[in-house]
Amino acid sequence: MTDFLLIHGSCHGAWCWRDVIPALEAQGRTARAITLPGHDDGRDPATVTLQETAEAIVAATSPETIVLGHSWAGYPITAAAEIAPKALRGLIYLCAYVPVSGQSLIDMRKAGPRQTIGSAAIKHPNGASYTIDPAEAPRLFYQDCPAEAVTYALPRLCAQPILPQETPLELTDASQNTPKAYIRCTNDQTIPPEYQAQMVADWPRNTVHEMQCSHSPFFADPQGLASLIGQIAKDL
Repeated sequence: MTDFLLIHGSCHGAWCWRDVIPALEAQGRTARAITLPGHDDGRDPATVTLQETAEAIVAATSPETIVLGHSWAGYPITAAAEIAPKALRGLIYLCAYVPVSGQSLIDMRKAGPRQTIGSAAIKHPNGASYTIDPAEAPRLFYQDCPAEAVTYALPRLCAQPILPQETPLELTDASQNTPKAYIRCTNDQTIPPEYQAQMVADWPRNTVHEMQCSHSPFFADPQGLASLIGQIAKDL
């Protein structure tokens, strides 16, 4: 039986998968989510590393696990495959950054065709983390999500450790040979859809999929997302 491990994006947690997990379970699959280190757990964000984040993912996998990473989680799921490629079955990038060897997520964000977050990201005075302005979060993340889901999400957004996102990732065959697929969100207001297309321009066409929704398909269309994930699993 296919096992899915769902990894959240910046400032989120395992809570964001509340609608997708039961939808996957209804297909007869197992699905779990974890909250990454340093996300609303009392940790000093300055101590959280990309390596530790990747290790937390590996610790939650089995050889039958397909790991799905949303947004910034494209980095730690790739790092997990670098650490232990045989500990998982494949990777799904959900409107996520696909790492470029030698670059950090922040490097990639700056290299994008346009900057979308700007002043919505509020850096902590100690420089170790940032939060998203709650007044801007609906525009960035949830513009097509049900009002109930937005009300649920906003108070749960937390500080995002910066160190893992400013750490370059060196890629080897370990992650590059791991089976993978990409889900591009065509109405994304956080990671430009054209940038998502650019990141996977050289991938086989049958590994790249689209959803007509925002940066948060887990709230905008959880049933559609679960269905697509299930279809992708057949090919990984």
